[in-house]
Amino acid sequence: MSEMFLDKFKALVPKYLEDDWREEEDGIPAEILNEMLDAHDFTIPLVLREFYLALGNSEDLMEAYHFFWDPDELEIEDGYLLFLEDEDEKFVWGFRVDQLDVPDPIVWRRNNARGDWQSEEGTFSEYVFDMFEWVFEEDPN
Repeated sequence: MSEMFLDKFKALVPKYLEDDWREEEDGIPAEILNEMLDAHDFTIPLVLREFYLALGNSEDLMEAYHFFWDPDELEIEDGYLLFLEDEDEKFVWGFRVDQLDVPDPIVWRRNNARGDWQSEEGTFSEYVFDMFEWVFEEDPN
């Protein structure tokens, strides 16, 4: 399968961290990622796989405002593949399991206190690019 998002995710390192992208420092090499994912009985969407290949070792991006789960920590709960949580663990983000074969599925957010899920009305790539822009944009004031 061709890479759809990999170069765009790699470009986030120079854009926000003002450094060159380096596979070992910023991304998870494919063979290591495959080993980490082999422990699961599910497959992840292409966009999440390419996100880990590009940024899975970049602590500055993986833990920017919210915390992306490491590939070996991914889990399915409530019919969703969970991949992100906020600092206070009030919310968790995931994909519906019936959408895991979609290359860039819609992101859903669960309010942990209520247990209800709400669509973020955007795909993973849209959500991630918007989130990093919001986190790293400078206050013009």
